[in-house]
Amino acid sequence: MVVLVTGANGQLGQAIRFISEKYAEIEFKFCSSSDLDITSKENCHLVFTKFKPDYCINAAAYTAVDKAESEQEKAHLINVIGVKNLAEVCKEFSTTLLHVSTDFVFDGNRSVTSSAVEMPYTEKDLPNATGVYGQTKLDGEKAIQETFDNYFIIRTSWVYSQFGNNFMKTMLRLASERDSLSVVSDQIGTPTNAVDLAEVLIKIISSCHSELVYFVSSQKLGSKSNFGIYNFSNEGQCSWYDFAKKIFEVNNISINLQPIPTSAYPTPAKRPAYSVLDKSKIKRVFGVEVKNWEESLREIIFNK
Repeated sequence: MVVLVTGANGQLGQAIRFISEKYAEIEFKFCSSSDLDITSKENCHLVFTKFKPDYCINAAAYTAVDKAESEQEKAHLINVIGVKNLAEVCKEFSTTLLHVSTDFVFDGNRSVTSSAVEMPYTEKDLPNATGVYGQTKLDGEKAIQETFDNYFIIRTSWVYSQFGNNFMKTMLRLASERDSLSVVSDQIGTPTNAVDLAEVLIKIISSCHSELVYFVSSQKLGSKSNFGIYNFSNEGQCSWYDFAKKIFEVNNISINLQPIPTSAYPTPAKRPAYSVLDKSKIKRVFGVEVKNWEESLREIIFNK
């Protein structure tokens, strides 16, 4: 089984590489943007011709949320045109596509009250992106859906890890430079350990492949794989302030940390005020066990 990973030098790509040695049955092909430029369909075709992947994990994306507001063409090129290219080439080569999307496809306007704790976004909720980044990710999802059926779109949130650039590493860096920090406390979501996300992607592939092997060996036509959209993040919810506080706590860092409202920290792109994702579907279909975000944070801190 050959699995092609785009965006291999990004945070998720590095997380997949980190766990890849555990999966001897999978031949991973890691491609950075210099190896595979998804914005070039010709380049995509050449790489697919070379590796003939059974599965493609698209970890390549434009993720600079604020810069996207002024770099709309670049964000669209990578998150929409690039994704469409991959989908079309996957269809041509009968490759199953696993594409990572975001909670930013939702506007986050659900009232953050006690009732909202029990109302995370499900896969059936209608997206309504408010910024360029979220809209391009949503348009990328639509490009896949309009191209073919053999896809898994995984919406996730607040991804961090020991790899790449992310909120956790930014907090640790700032804590080494300052005595005090102010962090937004009225945006509610769920941190996602990139290694946990990587494990889930491989679990989906393994499940899908085992099912396909069964159908072929039993001479049945087709596969009953549950293609479609899925949510995945760690369990629980918190604010960015809560997240920062826990990061400092598990690292035994003493710092003056102050909560502030979003209005005190204006940014070019609007963030969802509430973007907790419901994981019921992915747990039911693939038997995924989801760790609480605090537990997963402790693991990534002490095992980096």
